[in-house]
Amino acid sequence: MRYKLADDVKPQVLLLLIATVITIALWFIPYAGILVYPIRLFVTFIHEGGHALMTLLTGGAVQSLTIASDGSGLTYSASTSWLASLLVSSAGYLGTTFFGVLILALVRFNISAKKILLGCGILIGVLTLVFGFISPVFNFLSLQVAYSSVLFTIVTGALLTIALIALSKYASIKTANFAVAFLAIQCLLNSLSDLKTLFVINSPFSGSDIMNDAGNMANATGLPGIVWVFIWIGISIVMISVGLRLYAVNKARAAGESLFED
Repeated sequence: MRYKLADDVKPQVLLLLIATVITIALWFIPYAGILVYPIRLFVTFIHEGGHALMTLLTGGAVQSLTIASDGSGLTYSASTSWLASLLVSSAGYLGTTFFGVLILALVRFNISAKKILLGCGILIGVLTLVFGFISPVFNFLSLQVAYSSVLFTIVTGALLTIALIALSKYASIKTANFAVAFLAIQCLLNSLSDLKTLFVINSPFSGSDIMNDAGNMANATGLPGIVWVFIWIGISIVMISVGLRLYAVNKARAAGESLFED
């Protein structure tokens, strides 16, 4: 089976390449993390939102969703079964990857960048209101996080929501297209980068006892956390590969036009 780069997607592919190069370059520039700090918080919202949404889908209850100033996050939830707990624990990293792939798919099917930004703003707003504010209020007696974290989550979520909706309304088409490409790449690359960090934390040689999703999976299944990290990395790579192929290529019969060949 042969594939070629679709003509109608070439401009968007260029934007993705630029966003990817910028993202990777920023990793090596001292203090550049300050520039992408809001995006880091956005990605954390998506990660924690994955836990929260999967909790609801499996019939559980979300007690709180909080984002910390260091870019980490924490979601407390009550699951209904052993399988539900596995799905909820997996939904953070895999959910972030899926969200990045979803953005690519929406662009590929001609959903405007401004509508995608508006949807992202509404999503962050709903996560903040429902899980960052209402859930902690209803569970304040059993809340296991500091109220300063709840306050930071509410303020951060509100600012991100305003910024994304403002971009959808006032940004130029070119700016909106780049913003969407940058958000997609940030979700995909940060998910893989976070999995790399998780690999280090769960390495048998690290001796770390930091609470994390892979550790939760290990406690639930008996399989070492590092095994689950490898599983998540594998699934993430498959999702990214499928998403990029869906986004950037279409089937072609002509042998001379092939970019990829089975």
